[in-house]
Amino acid sequence: GRALAIGSCGAFGEAFDFHTIDEARQSALGKCNGTTCRVVATVKRGCSAFAVDFKDPCGAHGWGKGPRLGGTQNDALKSCYHDGGKECVIRTFFCDAKG
Repeated sequence: GRALAIGSCGAFGEAFDFHTIDEARQSALGKCNGTTCRVVATVKRGCSAFAVDFKDPCGAHGWGKGPRLGGTQNDALKSCYHDGGKECVIRTFFCDAKG
């Protein structure tokens, strides 16, 4: 499994190819800097993406999870704009093919 953790000001942590989702969650949290970090997505056979506002990385952000990368990135960007972002950009993304 894979996991994505996000925090304030664009902080994030990712974990890839762990045997269990719990291991992936712990690893992702460990790589995310800051006290506000939380796991927002765990992925088996899918994609996840994280977007932040380019103008204000500590402001709006969004994330997405889905079967295909394009739609997942769109969801993350939409979520960021919905959060009040002005110039949202994808900060990180990944797909898990193995499941």
